[in-house]
Amino acid sequence: MLISTLISLIYKDGVTLELFLAGMVTLLIGSFAMIGTKNHRKEMNKREGYIVVAFGWIVMSLTGTLPYLVTGAIPTFTEAFFETMSGYTTTGASILNDIEIIPKGVLFWRSTTHWIGGMGIIVLAIAILPLLGVGGMQLFAAEAPGPGGDKLHPRITDTAKRLWLIYVGYTAAETILLQIAGMSFFDAINHALSTLSTGGFSTKNASIAHWNDNPAIQYIIIFFMFLAGTNFVLSYYLFKGKVSKIVKDDEFKLYFRFIAIFTIVAAILIYFRADVSQSSVTHPMVLGEGESAIRHGLFQVLAIVTTTGFVTADYTMWTPFLTVFFFGLMFLGGSAGSTAGGVKVVRHLILIKNGFLEFKRALHPNAILPVRYNNKSISGEIVFNILGFFILYMLSFIIGGLGFSMFQMDFESAIGLSASSLGNVGPALGDFGPVNNYAGLPALGKWWASFLMLLGRLELFTILILLTPFFWRNR
Repeated sequence: MLISTLISLIYKDGVTLELFLAGMVTLLIGSFAMIGTKNHRKEMNKREGYIVVAFGWIVMSLTGTLPYLVTGAIPTFTEAFFETMSGYTTTGASILNDIEIIPKGVLFWRSTTHWIGGMGIIVLAIAILPLLGVGGMQLFAAEAPGPGGDKLHPRITDTAKRLWLIYVGYTAAETILLQIAGMSFFDAINHALSTLSTGGFSTKNASIAHWNDNPAIQYIIIFFMFLAGTNFVLSYYLFKGKVSKIVKDDEFKLYFRFIAIFTIVAAILIYFRADVSQSSVTHPMVLGEGESAIRHGLFQVLAIVTTTGFVTADYTMWTPFLTVFFFGLMFLGGSAGSTAGGVKVVRHLILIKNGFLEFKRALHPNAILPVRYNNKSISGEIVFNILGFFILYMLSFIIGGLGFSMFQMDFESAIGLSASSLGNVGPALGDFGPVNNYAGLPALGKWWASFLMLLGRLELFTILILLTPFFWRNR
């Protein structure tokens, strides 16, 4: 918030004092909390880790509303909380009707919530605040409970620092490249913060479609969306020169193939079938050329798969097939260990492998046929965990859609909102499609969407386990 105050001062947007006060209030709250708990036990068990992560995210979201409220950029608490939760969970859904009139300091804070939430608030705390004096592994496991949690260093603090160093480096690189390609420095740094976090907040009402006449900007964002959707551990291997570990990684290979195949399908349909007259956010795109069709297809596929949510066009106006196609991609997600949301590619990969092995087991019931990932056998416990996660995810999606339907929404809007909120995607379907925002969502609907965003960002178990009676029983 204090960095946003500095941005406000530099651009003289008139809200410098308000942002400074928001930062001071947050600092006071944190200081009182630290002083009041200075005699805490140093040990932390798994149960406490879940509680710290879940309530840590909620408290961060509550204090994150202050810049919006004190500046008047978002006058109501419900809408400010929704925008903040959407930012921290990197969903990118917004209630702002006119983004471009918002003070620059507030817009920078808005993008910063993405950036902090992308790598994880608790991982950030582990990386730069070892004075917490508690075991970091429980926090790390609760915040990123999915498979693929490879550690780069035996100490979790050092792992978090290495991940954040890569994260910061990528953000700086994208900022420089976007500025060279034609963005202003302010637009470049905001979009870099949103891209690497796979968030999707933009400084323009038309999102990336504002630069539809500048393919270079779109290709730069495409490249960094792809990187943000891959496991950051692979980036570490790349910088260490261990390229063989990347090319042999099963999840990365499937992630790459998914992107390639889905892009080809989208590009062909855009080229031959897209409704050109209604496809753009700001003005008709020239989709008659093959390069343009490939670029827009690749951009939207990556934006949905990595759950970044940027838009260059209203893909729901291209063809009915592509509308359903992109809706299906909302359930894919990026790689484990990335900043992307969704189910994650590795879970799909293990489910697919296990599904094929079930055919073999039916023919050879006495054979021992373990699921293999990266040439290693996976324990049945992990397979059952992934099956359980997938069932819970689909059940949460159905319940989420039912919840939205209670607000008199049509079927398309309800299921689109549920899939988008739970997967931290951003753009949905129907009344909340790529060119619309969430301002029309009722107040209770915004709270329901906020809950689904947090549920999806913390990968279900961290939140749902808190709702079970046995979690709170004395041992």
